[in-house]
Amino acid sequence: MKCSKCGREAVIFIRYNGRYLCEEHFSEFVERRVKREVRKQGFPKGTIAVALSGGKDSIVACHLLKEITREGDSRTVHAITVDEGIKGYREETIKIAEAFCAEHDIPHHIISFRDTFGFTLDEVSRARGELAECTYCGVFRRYCLNMVATEIGAKAIAMGHNLDDMSQTILMNFVRGDVERMARMAPHKKVQPGFIPRLVPLRTIPEKEATLYAYLKGFQISEHECPYAVRALRGIYRDFITSLEEHHPGSRHSILKSFLELEDCLRRQYPPAQLHPCERCGQPTSETLCMVCRLREAIETKV
Repeated sequence: MKCSKCGREAVIFIRYNGRYLCEEHFSEFVERRVKREVRKQGFPKGTIAVALSGGKDSIVACHLLKEITREGDSRTVHAITVDEGIKGYREETIKIAEAFCAEHDIPHHIISFRDTFGFTLDEVSRARGELAECTYCGVFRRYCLNMVATEIGAKAIAMGHNLDDMSQTILMNFVRGDVERMARMAPHKKVQPGFIPRLVPLRTIPEKEATLYAYLKGFQISEHECPYAVRALRGIYRDFITSLEEHHPGSRHSILKSFLELEDCLRRQYPPAQLHPCERCGQPTSETLCMVCRLREAIETKV
């Protein structure tokens, strides 16, 4: 098929808007939306940290933010890679992240669960009890990202969450009745003391488009899924939304749009909690001990 804009050979058919696009116009289509999201979410001057796993989404997000910052000299992009300690998986993605940062002249910071907490996610998996690995990993990763971002003076942390990720998260929170959690979703409009706000520049980009963009740019990416993802509840919602999108193109965008319509109401209904230092680590929390320390304490007695 031919590109709807120029008549050249198309590389993709965008089902939700009915257009065929060639490589050039598809790349412009992705880049234009990301730039619009960055402006909308707020792109502070100074250091911008990118959570770089080595997968397609984080590679694309890092590349595009690096490209955007070339328009001025008031911002610099740094990459942060968290080594959870997943044998046979994370070693490869770290090498990809290192090579990408070296090629694009991006300062790269690596932080590990082993050095930070004294154990790896593989060890957590063997001692986790009823909670899935993703529960521990999500909490510990956020802690690591925030710690490094604070050390380098970052004004924001950009995450690689795409449209599929965002729509899954929104639906999960609705189904679980956890509306308050939705009020805390990134991008963060109010900065809580001790935390670095998150940006989600790819939130309107479907996973398929992020993948194609990465291939067209010739990026080396990891195509392997985390071995612990099989126990994640998110997989159920991923399959459902994939099926929904196949039968009703544009469903993911509609889910995100519905959330954005409610976002201001949710933030007014659930204002940020009053925080104080955790008694153990000093990180901000609304409890006596932060979630990191509570989970860490549960694991330390078993490993």
